[in-house]
Amino acid sequence: MKKVYVAIALWGILGLLPSAGLTQKLEESVLITQNNAQAAALQANDRANALYNQGTAESLREAIAVWEEALLLWREIGDTEWIATTLNNIGFVYNRLGERDNAIARFNEVLEIANTTQDESSEATALLNLGFVYSGMGDKRQALDLYQQSLAIWQKLDNISGQATTLNNIGNIYQFLGKYDAALEYLTASVPLLEQLEDDYRLALTFVNIGTNHSDRGEKQEALNYFERALSLTAATQNPSARATILNNMGAVYDDLGDNEQALKYYQDSLALLQTIADRNREAITLTNIGAIYSDSKQTDRAIANYTQALEILTAVGDRYGQAITLSNIGSAYSDIQEYEQALSFLNRALTQLQAVNNPLAIARSKQQIANVYYAQDNRDRALEFYNQALVEHRAVGDRYSEARTLAGIARVYRESGDLEAALASIQSAISIIEELRIGVTSPDLRTSFFANNQDFYEFYIDLLMELHQQQPQKGYDAQALHINERARARSLLELLTEANTNIRKGVDPELLHQEQQLQQQLSQIEANRVALFRSEYSPTAVAELEANRIDTLEQYQQVQDQIRATSPNYAALTQPQPLTLAEIQEQILDDDTLLLQYALGEERSFLWLVSKTEINSYILPPRSEIKKSAQQFYQRLQNPSFVLGSDRGALGVQPRLENEDIATLDLSQVLLEPIAAKLANRRLLIVSDGALQYIPFAALTLPGSDRPLILDREIVNLPSTSTLSILRSQPPTAAPKQIAILADPVFSDRDSRLSTPVNPSTIAQAVVNRAAQTTDVDLQRLPGTRAEAQAILSLIPENRATVAFDFQANRDFVTQTDISQYRILHFATHGILNSNYPELSGIVLSLVDAQGNPQNGFLRLHDIYNLDLQAELVVLSACQTGLGQEIKGEGLVGLTRGFMYAGTPRAIVSLWNVDDQATAEMMSRFYRLLIQEKLPAIAALRQAQIEMQTETPWQNPYYWAAFTLQGEWQ
Repeated sequence: MKKVYVAIALWGILGLLPSAGLTQKLEESVLITQNNAQAAALQANDRANALYNQGTAESLREAIAVWEEALLLWREIGDTEWIATTLNNIGFVYNRLGERDNAIARFNEVLEIANTTQDESSEATALLNLGFVYSGMGDKRQALDLYQQSLAIWQKLDNISGQATTLNNIGNIYQFLGKYDAALEYLTASVPLLEQLEDDYRLALTFVNIGTNHSDRGEKQEALNYFERALSLTAATQNPSARATILNNMGAVYDDLGDNEQALKYYQDSLALLQTIADRNREAITLTNIGAIYSDSKQTDRAIANYTQALEILTAVGDRYGQAITLSNIGSAYSDIQEYEQALSFLNRALTQLQAVNNPLAIARSKQQIANVYYAQDNRDRALEFYNQALVEHRAVGDRYSEARTLAGIARVYRESGDLEAALASIQSAISIIEELRIGVTSPDLRTSFFANNQDFYEFYIDLLMELHQQQPQKGYDAQALHINERARARSLLELLTEANTNIRKGVDPELLHQEQQLQQQLSQIEANRVALFRSEYSPTAVAELEANRIDTLEQYQQVQDQIRATSPNYAALTQPQPLTLAEIQEQILDDDTLLLQYALGEERSFLWLVSKTEINSYILPPRSEIKKSAQQFYQRLQNPSFVLGSDRGALGVQPRLENEDIATLDLSQVLLEPIAAKLANRRLLIVSDGALQYIPFAALTLPGSDRPLILDREIVNLPSTSTLSILRSQPPTAAPKQIAILADPVFSDRDSRLSTPVNPSTIAQAVVNRAAQTTDVDLQRLPGTRAEAQAILSLIPENRATVAFDFQANRDFVTQTDISQYRILHFATHGILNSNYPELSGIVLSLVDAQGNPQNGFLRLHDIYNLDLQAELVVLSACQTGLGQEIKGEGLVGLTRGFMYAGTPRAIVSLWNVDDQATAEMMSRFYRLLIQEKLPAIAALRQAQIEMQTETPWQNPYYWAAFTLQGEWQ
């Protein structure tokens, strides 16, 4: 229940929007100049409206004062219609400032006047406004009754505007009460009325409410679609109140989907707007939502500070529902730091208030939170009691996600009580719901973040199955656990690879495709502008503005692509790819010479499955935290050129001590390989890693008691999941006519000697540099080794079957605007760029200037790679860190490898750290000799080249050769 959506109630009560009768009176009053009181009242009304539109706390109070002046004049004149309108305005502003008693008093006075004068329009408006006040106080039943009375009058008067407003407000009440179908019926009914009025502002707010309805049903993608439509409609008016609400609700959706960074951005933007217009109620709601983000990131002190600030505001404005939600959040925060009695105190206070305002959805979630605390206290009976109550109520209101969370809680209680079969049934039901909700999200990025946010379901399920396997080893629970581990891995990649064989743009609105093309061009231009900026005198402000523009444009580009998928008939027709079972892995993936090593790291214990063509064995390993620590230290040592394999913890001799190194760190080779050492023989190893193990080249690990790296005796292949390979193999290969295209030795600087002096290969400096970005991604050293590397490769291939792009020709256009689908191998020898925060901005650096020294876009980013059309059997990224990316739980490392696989290649050779220029050139020369002249498969050629580096060159240390791994198909 942590975050709160801001549902909009529409009104229409200000003198800014007078009735038709008042409009006529306003026009006539211009002619009645002799009536000084009326003229003064009208002028006061105009001033008050202007002050109201400023939206600050001070201007709102000034507006009340001016309207009070006008009210005295209208009373003097005796114009009851203007008296009613002015009272409505004053009451509305009091309500906005949180002074609800003053607001109610003004609206009741309007009702008295309306009843006396038979002014039905004023009566309907006052009823509407009173309903809005009572709704804000949490008295939804009273609000609903007032709204229904107001609607009946609007319908009698055939007042379209009043009907649209009231229909929307009634929809919000039903939404609050958990009656989603009724809510959607009323909300949808208001849309054609607002379209008839051409009222974009209120139509936008209606879309917000409809979006919130979809979000509460778990339909997050549909919710975002409505919020985007609302944001678009308010773009022209820049109305801060409406935009703040839309941004807040978008933040809540991203929060639900696990994208905390994006959620926090939307919340903070919303908060800034709300503070400028003094909307205290929604300011408090937004503070609550920000607190929830801090709570999720374990910043409990900051979370409680935000919640407490919100609670003070909500108490001051009398919002009982908001207070209850915030009390719940404070209780959860105390539970996070194991202060359980304090947590229960706040949660029980919250539940009492929620029951008073009768919000079924919030009540169910509150009971779930209380159950969580009882479970943490090991009070299983009370935990199960509250979980079961919450489950019934979640199902009653249709809150599918909370239902899944509650089922998972019930599964934990059953497991602790020893009833493993009941626990299994509950977690299976929970997983089914998560899978169903996941499929409902169209955007690959949002689907990925949602899946990452719910990996704990799968982790618990796997651990439970392995516990059952220990008790009943003949029942096949270990095979089930392996299958669930496959279901928990790289699912978005599976779907992307399935999508890659489908023309999802066919049948899509041409305007969307035009927008996509325009945004692609904008991204390219921004890259060119970045290069130009870094080549000139630039200010930090200019750089920051350009970076912000780049991120904003990239987000727009992704949103358009999401819309393309959502509206594509071909995408809708795609069948969801299913992860492989044990039998399918053994039949479709493995052969007699290949073993699968699949790892799953868990909080309390981890697991390893060793699978051959005919059998499966499983092993229990230490917890994730211990393995992660050892893996990180091993990874650091590998990047030290003096590191030698084979001793305790993987090093021989005296090694430089790492900062904060723990002497008790586990021997990584011992942990990962000792249980299975006797079964490995010299067979090929297919590695499916997890967590920190994705950074480890298994080629450099040694068997316990040996100093021989694994690579000396066997081939090693890496995959994000075995199911990924199944999808790659399902794509029929197409033989490209030419053998290889090489891009090497690009020009990165306008100070490069090649701008004035022809290149002489024999005079290329033999400086040792890494193929990684230095200082900035447009301030790069030349890589002379890449030219020698390319020439060594070319010497092995007939001239008519190879193409090389050196110098200025090694540019982005060569890749994006020529037919590179005619090459079987693509080889990039250059700098690589890793962006772990925005993986779409990771990429390969090509020439950043043209032959005249003019700056140009030389970055081939991940989003560019997705748009390539390849027939390459192999892509070699002879650059730094090209095998890394953003680590997303459940999805793996999101980076360049998946981009090239999506573009059409089944295998890629990539690197895990900053590689040395000369050593890489040497190893690549050997790799291509073995691949082309000796006709070895890519995996065998890579292995033999790495062996030769250890035995025949000065670069024996794993730092120089172990970084490169093969991802994908080995056959």
